[in-house]
Amino acid sequence: MSTTAPSLADARRAARDAFGWDSLLPGQAEAISAVVGGRDTLVVFPTGAGKSAVYQIAGLELGGVTVVISPLLALQRDQVLSIDEAPDAPAAVALNSRTSAKDERAAWAAIESGEPVYAFLAPEQLARPEMVERLTRADVRLLVVDEAHCVSAWGHDFRPDYARLGEVAEALGHPPILALTATASSPVRTDIIEKLGMRDPHLEIRGMDRPEIHLAVRRHESDGEKRGAVLDEVAAESGPALLYVATRKETDAYADALAERGRRSAAYHGGMNAKARDAVHHAWLDGELDVVVATSAFGMGIDKPDVRLVVHADVTESLDAYAQEIGRAARDGEPARAVLHYRPEDFALRSFFAAGHAKPAEITAAWKALARSTAPMRATALAEAADLSSRRATRILGALVDVGAAEATSRGFSGVGGRRPKEVAQAVRDHEDAQQRIRESRIVVMRGYAEATRCRRVALLDYFGVESPEACGACDRCDAGSVDAGAGVEESDGVADAPEDGLVADAAVNHEAWGAGTVVSTESDRVTVFFEDQGYKVVAREAVDRGVLQVSDA
Repeated sequence: MSTTAPSLADARRAARDAFGWDSLLPGQAEAISAVVGGRDTLVVFPTGAGKSAVYQIAGLELGGVTVVISPLLALQRDQVLSIDEAPDAPAAVALNSRTSAKDERAAWAAIESGEPVYAFLAPEQLARPEMVERLTRADVRLLVVDEAHCVSAWGHDFRPDYARLGEVAEALGHPPILALTATASSPVRTDIIEKLGMRDPHLEIRGMDRPEIHLAVRRHESDGEKRGAVLDEVAAESGPALLYVATRKETDAYADALAERGRRSAAYHGGMNAKARDAVHHAWLDGELDVVVATSAFGMGIDKPDVRLVVHADVTESLDAYAQEIGRAARDGEPARAVLHYRPEDFALRSFFAAGHAKPAEITAAWKALARSTAPMRATALAEAADLSSRRATRILGALVDVGAAEATSRGFSGVGGRRPKEVAQAVRDHEDAQQRIRESRIVVMRGYAEATRCRRVALLDYFGVESPEACGACDRCDAGSVDAGAGVEESDGVADAPEDGLVADAAVNHEAWGAGTVVSTESDRVTVFFEDQGYKVVAREAVDRGVLQVSDA
């Protein structure tokens, strides 16, 4: 295995010769160099910024097997086809629930051949003991976790199947881990690193600012007014458009209404069968649809470069999710728009849907089923054993792991003994209370974006801890002239002075009531801090003077 990091020229040569790429985008060469040099690496690039190129070139340089964990089967298929079409790239294979027995045998033959190969797996495949055991005997030199925000309980798309990936990495001998995501605020990045067991990782965070996407928000006083404005906006767009809605029912209603206005539209949601979803996906990519009306299920792996408009008819559950979804616009670098439509009541509805607790009897049934099982269980098996719905079992399972009553292994999930049922149930309820506070705090942050009086882009980038200008000139607030480009700027020799109170993005702090936290974003008179048990809180800077908030020593 090579331990010498490639030079920029080496990476460019590999990109050109093996994949036919004339150049690398900012951050790609740096990430490739870190991975090939043996370092765990977390890459946060926006949609369309070339995350896949990092593991493709790094895998080529390292040789052996590059295991790519990807949650979307359609994305796996597209990646395999893309690699197959490259001039001189290694082979690519996929192992998932749709792989035929014949193709599975061929895939394993490639993996065990000793030749370089990219092996794409869905995370649930790693719950199969024979899968992990067989991989441990293969020459795995790189483990790639795509859509890595799914690892984090603080992220917007947590998936329990991702919880065991840290154990899988150890079972494989901890090859370099490359975690990839399009959006991750500071708490999510920290959680990804911890959950995957990444060691002294290199962080490559680039391009969160998408100046080609104009940002706007429209407030409405009634649902009818909002619905009409959404339809008018989407119907008037001549280029490809995405319309995100909150419910499956609304996907059909909006798609039908847009069709009546002459737009080629289709609904997309998680309740559709795989064949129907694939048909919409391919029609969209092939230019046969003007608009896809979708729930958040239409997300990861959407690779259409010319999306000119992304409209949200409802608020998302977090600013992370919103940034991820609007990032599907303007992948070709040409101007596009992202518009959020909302009513003030929408935030209360979002909070209502985010609420909910498991019943103590359900928690106890799940934990007992795990504890008495002689072998690790998958979520589907647990749901059947505990007589729970798949969704409820998955949610309880994640909580049991988080409170230490269950553990995720490369073989599945196992119960941890030595605890009383009442104790486990109470720990899970306390955990759910904390999760509820976090979900509600994310909605508060989302509301802050919707109701921001400052530059819309600054409000978005501050949340992710990304430096930004005081005014972008490409949002509705700037258009209206309501943003003072020079407000709050204090410079010395062209460099902004660090605040005397030490409250800067990513600073560790301690609050007398809420405990340890991390500063997420700052304003002249306040800061937003993430507390693990409380979520996001806005704290006045004067709290430092009063001793309520203290900056921790480095």
